[in-house]
Amino acid sequence: MDFADVHRPADARRRPHINSGGDGECPAGTEHVRPAGSVGRAEPVGDTIGQVTSSLLPHPVTAEPFESPVPPGAGWPGDPATPATLVATTTREVERLAGRAGSVAELDAAVSVCRACPRLVRWRETVATQGKRASFADQPYWGRPGPGFGDPQPEILVVGLAPAANGTNRTGRMFTGDRSGDWLYAALHRAGYASRPASTHAGDGQVLTGVRIVAAVRCAPPANKPDPAERHTCGLWLDRDLALTAPGLRSILALGAIAWDATLASARRLGWTVRRPRPRFTHGGQTNLVTTTGQAIRLVGCYHVSQQNTFTGRLTEPMLDEVLAGL
Repeated sequence: MDFADVHRPADARRRPHINSGGDGECPAGTEHVRPAGSVGRAEPVGDTIGQVTSSLLPHPVTAEPFESPVPPGAGWPGDPATPATLVATTTREVERLAGRAGSVAELDAAVSVCRACPRLVRWRETVATQGKRASFADQPYWGRPGPGFGDPQPEILVVGLAPAANGTNRTGRMFTGDRSGDWLYAALHRAGYASRPASTHAGDGQVLTGVRIVAAVRCAPPANKPDPAERHTCGLWLDRDLALTAPGLRSILALGAIAWDATLASARRLGWTVRRPRPRFTHGGQTNLVTTTGQAIRLVGCYHVSQQNTFTGRLTEPMLDEVLAGL
């Protein structure tokens, strides 16, 4: 799921112009797609979240020093972007750049520098500089959208809700660094898809085989609640994820109702056949999505691996294992 021309030559003088119009989903910051190296940091949400952290802190795995948020191309493990990666700042630019993605690597690069939703940009960067959890105060924070992680030619696509403010927003890897990720990676390891039973930081050696993990929304949202416009804009990245991985996909695992609905919406935008009335999310529920080439891909529902579900017993390890075994 990458897109062509995401990396521009260092000596490029001309930038493509996108007439963003007034699509109104996420307000435009500019009408020109700019390289990531030319885009600055958002203004903080406020001064009541916490103390501003030091400008350079060592990565927990490599010990290399990084700013928070991490600039593209600074050497963060697994960073798919460079300073020349083009940045989407409006919904229309997301649609345009996603549509040009020719591989998952290029798509991940574009996702990882996206700035199309001002509220999410302000929140993720404020958390990265002023809102760190005390136990992570000595670590640099990724502070950017979470790119997909895993096998570039997956048989199974896992779709989550959104990054956690002190999880993916800190580590730069989907479902890494929080209790939800602990559950998911342990289950993937038991099912034979993950090389390790846990993943705590990018660069920790975790490898997924046959599985790719993405999210319905790629930035950490305030109160874990993205608004409808943000969900729509980020859904355009998911559209391209589905289109690029579809040829080899057997199943899509939707973690929670929001991921389920986002996948159905993307499938419809791609022209895939979706059963009507709209299939409702249930744990263990299934429906077939049929691509424009006639390929059937199973969409399977699973309660999200949130602490609210796992602490209360709504989702247990045997329940999660059973769903994975049926993929």
